[in-house]
Amino acid sequence: MKFNSKICIAVLGAVMALATAAARNNNIVEEVAWVIGDEPLYKSEIEQTYQDMLADRIPINGDPYCVVPEQIAIERLFLHQADIDTVEVAESMVMAQVDQQLNYIINQLGSREKVEQYFRKPFSEIREYYATNMRNRSRISQVRNNLTKELKVTPADVRRYFATLPEDSIPFIPLQVEAQIITLNPLIPRQEIDDIKARLRDYADRVNRGESEFSTLAILYSEAPEGMRGGEIGFMGRGQLVPEYAAVAFNLSDPKKVSKIVETEYGFHIIQLIEKRGDRINTRHILLKPKVSDKDLTAAIQRLDSVRADIVVNKKISFEDAARYVSQDKDTRYSRGVMVNQETGTTRFEMSQLPQEVARAVASLQPGEVSEPFIMRSKTDREVVAIVRLTSRIDAHRANLADDFQTIKGMYENSRKQAIIDEWLENKIKETYVRIEDGWRGCEFKHDGWLRAK
Repeated sequence: MKFNSKICIAVLGAVMALATAAARNNNIVEEVAWVIGDEPLYKSEIEQTYQDMLADRIPINGDPYCVVPEQIAIERLFLHQADIDTVEVAESMVMAQVDQQLNYIINQLGSREKVEQYFRKPFSEIREYYATNMRNRSRISQVRNNLTKELKVTPADVRRYFATLPEDSIPFIPLQVEAQIITLNPLIPRQEIDDIKARLRDYADRVNRGESEFSTLAILYSEAPEGMRGGEIGFMGRGQLVPEYAAVAFNLSDPKKVSKIVETEYGFHIIQLIEKRGDRINTRHILLKPKVSDKDLTAAIQRLDSVRADIVVNKKISFEDAARYVSQDKDTRYSRGVMVNQETGTTRFEMSQLPQEVARAVASLQPGEVSEPFIMRSKTDREVVAIVRLTSRIDAHRANLADDFQTIKGMYENSRKQAIIDEWLENKIKETYVRIEDGWRGCEFKHDGWLRAK
């Protein structure tokens, strides 16, 4: 089952980094490399951060024993400012994000015990490691946002900025398209739904009678990705779960009992409580998905083909109105069928950002044309039938103000924000006590002011 959350892609890198740090020889005497304010920066911290960056594939431009300590020092300046500004982070938000990361790691390694073996640390220490990092990142982000929140950008600013850009700094924009979509869910026969519910009731009865373990049945029968882990999804907040699932899960109180059958956009579930912890909950579930027959798929294609004919041939209805009255895609039904790129927040897509089936359909269309009906997998991994209309195609080109104003505006805003932050850092470095020990001073640092007479 997929949930309403985005898991950090760099988690596996953090896994490797933490394992490396845990395996380090703890008997080595600590060496102080820098002192920032009244806080020493130890060589072991630099080494660990260096390993973190390598594992996360973060580029290091220059000598790591110069780049890394400067980066840590900068983070400490931001955190010191966060203390001054009393920047606070909601602990519930921190722990929710930590649980997402740890759930992902458990999923990769197989169990909590294997995670502890891999890290050579108790799970509580691993959790605190992630919580501290998450807390610090969030506080630093808030400080940076506070420093630049007064920035105002006008169209004239953007035009002047673009006029000064060297030609080799103007980004190359790949082919982009804008599209609208109408989807139709094939009819699921009543008998198919009844059969699924009967199977789930049988599983629930077997668990409630003590005849079977819920986790065993999940491994054997669940169609959710978590099935191989006994159906366990890990700790989640209410907002991270689809509403129907959350409504039932958060009302469970007996870990030995199984919930009633729950229908969500993913299919039909039964749920078992594992543990509640504040406003988060850990559950197991078994998911069964109704199967769509070839006959029902064909019927849906025929119906959508008729809709297409009324749009293209008979001119009885516009694509926009058909999206409103016919489409079953809840994300676009009330927005004229317009597809929105979740990565950028705009209506433009590079071809690689579209679902594969949509990209294939769009590739052969001219602006204004509507595709033939086709079968695709929805974001809930169900088979649906769709038609798409190509609204516009923007060929690959060097960015220009007419077509790419928002892209250029973003570039200008980022450059201005960075300039504001760099100026703040220079002043912060000047007013902060910094000492760099011998052996760590022979560097060309990104920011001036670190090196001072001892």
